[in-house]
Amino acid sequence: MNQPPSFAVISGDQVKDALDGRERRVVETVEAAYRRHGEGGTVNPDSYFLRFPDRPADRIIALPASLGHVHGVKWISSFPENVAAGLPRASAVLILNDAETGYPFACLESSIISAARTAASAALAATRLADARGVRPRRAGFVGAGLIARYIHTYLRAAGFAFDEVGVHDLAAAHAEGFSGYLRRAGETAVTVHDKAEDLIRSCDLVVFATVAGEPHVADPGWFAHAPLVLHISLRDLSPEIILASWNVLDDVDHCLKAGTSPHLTEQRVGHRDFVAGTLYDVLTGALVPPADRPVVFSPFGLGVLDLAVGLHVYEHVAAAGGLHTVPGFFHELDRYS
Repeated sequence: MNQPPSFAVISGDQVKDALDGRERRVVETVEAAYRRHGEGGTVNPDSYFLRFPDRPADRIIALPASLGHVHGVKWISSFPENVAAGLPRASAVLILNDAETGYPFACLESSIISAARTAASAALAATRLADARGVRPRRAGFVGAGLIARYIHTYLRAAGFAFDEVGVHDLAAAHAEGFSGYLRRAGETAVTVHDKAEDLIRSCDLVVFATVAGEPHVADPGWFAHAPLVLHISLRDLSPEIILASWNVLDDVDHCLKAGTSPHLTEQRVGHRDFVAGTLYDVLTGALVPPADRPVVFSPFGLGVLDLAVGLHVYEHVAAAGGLHTVPGFFHELDRYS
C-alpha cells in the first residue's frame, strides 16, 4: 500500500448483489478457507463475547481472524427480542485490514455475509457427508424458521439437493408459516408444518437446527434412531445424550468445545473429547468417513476466517464492478511530523 490508504463502505445492497446467484462460488470460497485453516495457514483466535448483566439473552461477538493475505474482524450482535419487533435477530459489520500496513481498507455490512458463509458451510458439510455415506437425503426438516434457515435452504438447493418433502418446526407459528410460504415460492411442493420437533426429526433424513436456543431442548436419542444427517448450526439444541449417541464432526474442535455449546456440555459431562470423530477438514481430505448406521451431527462454531474469505470475495467483486464508495480523508494523520 504505497499510496495513502482509501477506506470503502460496502452496503447490504451491494453485498447481496455480489452474492445472489453465486452460491456455488461462495461454497468454493468457504471450502478453500476450511482447507487453508486445516493446513495451518490461518490465524483464528477465540471469539470475544460482550454480554450485558441486565440483558442476559443479548450479546455482541468479535471474531478476529487472518487468512495471511488479509486480516479483519467481524462484529456481530445477537438480540433475540428484535424478532418480536419485526427486525432480524442479528446485525453485523466486517472490517478488512491490509496485510502489509494493517490499515483497514473496507467496512462491509455483514449480516448477509455471515448468513451466506454459515449456509455455505452447512451446504458444504451436507454435500460431503451425504456423498461419503453414499446417499443424498430426500426428506429435509428445519427446526427454527428464520433468516439462517432460509439461506441454508437456498444453498442446499444450489448444491444440488432435491427434496421430496420439507418439514418445518418453530415455536412461533407465524414464523413457521412464513418460512413455509418461502419454501413453496422456492419450488418445494410438499411442505409440512410440525407442531412437535419430535415428529419432524423422526420423519426426516436431513435435520437442520437453526434456532436461538441457549440450552439443549432436544434430549431423546431415540428420535434419531433412523441415523439422519444433522446440521447442528445453532450449536446448543442437542443434549449430551444425543451427542454421545452420534458420530460428531466439528469445524474446529477447540473453538466448538466452549461457550456452553452442546459438544462443550458433553465434554464437561464425560470429561473427555473421545465423542468427537474429527473436523470437516478431515472429511474434505478423506481422513474421515461418516458411518451409515449412526446419526451424523455437524456442529460448526463458525470461524472468522470464513467471514474474511467471503467478505474479501464481495470486496473484489464490488471493486471490479467499479462500485466502491470510498470515504475521502478517512485517515487524517498520515504525515508523522506534520
